Amino acid sequence: MLNFQKIIVPVDLDKNTTKLVEYALNIASKFEAEVILLHTVEFIVMGEMALGNPTYDDYNTSRKEAARKALDKIVQEAADKGQKCASRVLMGDTVDEILACAKEEHCDLIIMGSHGKRGLEKILLGSVAERVLKNAHCPVLIMNPYR
Repeated sequence: MLNFQKIIVPVDLDKNTTKLVEYALNIASKFEAEVILLHTVEFIVMGEMALGNPTYDDYNTSRKEAARKALDKIVQEAADKGQKCASRVLMGDTVDEILACAKEEHCDLIIMGSHGKRGLEKILLGSVAERVLKNAHCPVLIMNPYR
């Protein structure tokens, strides 16, 4: 029988984050599992000129701080309901950070949303969920937040 103790939930803080988090917390409550919400901030770099440029460094830092504030609010709402929830904000490649964090935190399950990209957009951009699914060390549950 499955017994999840720690679940990681990558979120992009879009309009469907609330639905995904509620879904994950519902599953976690059935197993008395801890939920870790993860947001990855990918570096914004405009050519080599941007390396070391304080303007871009400040911009990346402010994006990370904004994500931290948004996640802190979600974590507090979960705590108010008696649910075990923590958060992480990391900078780097989204897929790499999800996989590394899941492994470092010894997560038993990854719950993430799909974006519903299709056709050329999916081919050109790839799918974060698909890449996580193929490379994760643990089961991955992909939710369609559009339904």
